[in-house]
Amino acid sequence: MAMHAAAVPETHTETSRLAWLALALTPGLGPTRIARAVAMIGEAARLFDMPLTELESLRIPAKSAQFIADGRARAAAEKEAKLVYDSGATFITAQDADYPQRLLEIYDPPAVLWVRGSVALLSRPGIAVVGTRAPSAYGAGMSELLSRDLANRGLVIMSGMARGIDTAAHKGALDAGGKTVAVWGTGLDVVYPKDNKKLAESIVLSGGTIVTEYPMGTFPAPQNFPIRNRVLSGLSVGVLVVEAAEYSGTRITARCAMEQNRDVYAVPGNVTNKGSWGPNTLIKQGAKLTATWEDVWEDLPSDIKLQLEDELAAAGRGSSSKTPNESKPSGAASLFAEQAMGHNERLIFNRLRHDEAIQLDDLMEQMEAELASAEIFTALFELELSGKVKSLPGKNYVRCF
Repeated sequence: MAMHAAAVPETHTETSRLAWLALALTPGLGPTRIARAVAMIGEAARLFDMPLTELESLRIPAKSAQFIADGRARAAAEKEAKLVYDSGATFITAQDADYPQRLLEIYDPPAVLWVRGSVALLSRPGIAVVGTRAPSAYGAGMSELLSRDLANRGLVIMSGMARGIDTAAHKGALDAGGKTVAVWGTGLDVVYPKDNKKLAESIVLSGGTIVTEYPMGTFPAPQNFPIRNRVLSGLSVGVLVVEAAEYSGTRITARCAMEQNRDVYAVPGNVTNKGSWGPNTLIKQGAKLTATWEDVWEDLPSDIKLQLEDELAAAGRGSSSKTPNESKPSGAASLFAEQAMGHNERLIFNRLRHDEAIQLDDLMEQMEAELASAEIFTALFELELSGKVKSLPGKNYVRCF
């Protein structure tokens, strides 16, 4: 349904879609009130012809009814639709056939979704990967590893594109040549955080999707993100929690998932790390302890697993008994890739850990008797290029498992 016209076509269907958009932009109306109002009038397009008294009978606030009756709602919708289409994006309403069915199953699905990229991807089986914005090297590595391996099996990786665990999840999916969906708490034209602008572009260029329930121009107000978390969990078949502190937005997403009858998975962590509180507590409460992609795969609903296995077989990527690296698409990277390492690279690789970063100066001091500084620089560069080592801010280095 991607449309890029400068104005909204005045067909009956588009008039109805415009009415949904007008309701979404009307002050005082949320998803529940909008759904109830449309159910009462039967056809959203009727909204534009109803007098004020009839609008007030829909059990909506007086200011909302007035906003619709005097034409401001329609004008706002027409302006918004033009902005969306001119930007190369689109919007889908709860009445549209391509609105994701899983999202309709939650208590208060958004009346309208603003979408850049593939609309169809929103209906694909996906796992939401969530966690802290300040992960440990272990947490970031596990997020990227699991996302990469699950994407290799055909699952869509969904996350919020925040710093930390979210960013690692999206990057893991992209590295695997898979698909990923970013659920934003801002308008499509407001990238947040700004340093993820290149990541946002990569998601769309790779065939992925950016989706939000917020109009164009919506800035990152703190209250938007807890609200969007229900959409993230609602789109998915399960939520994977990697690292999260005791009080965090990740807990909201996990709670939403439970209320929406979604599976919850959690990566166990070091009990002395405050970021492990969330997943460790969820595991005690019944979340599936997750160490590898198989832990998620074996818990998938049988119809989804069969669908993905058939797709993998049709693509010539083998059966589910193969590991992700045996059946991964050509060009996809893997944290487990076995490539020959030189003597110097092996020495350094064996010194590094995946769960704790080491600062470059400390590494050089430890290896002073074995390698010169130039040899260490060269070996680290080669290890980074091959994906075996990752460089973190402050000249810190970790193994990629």
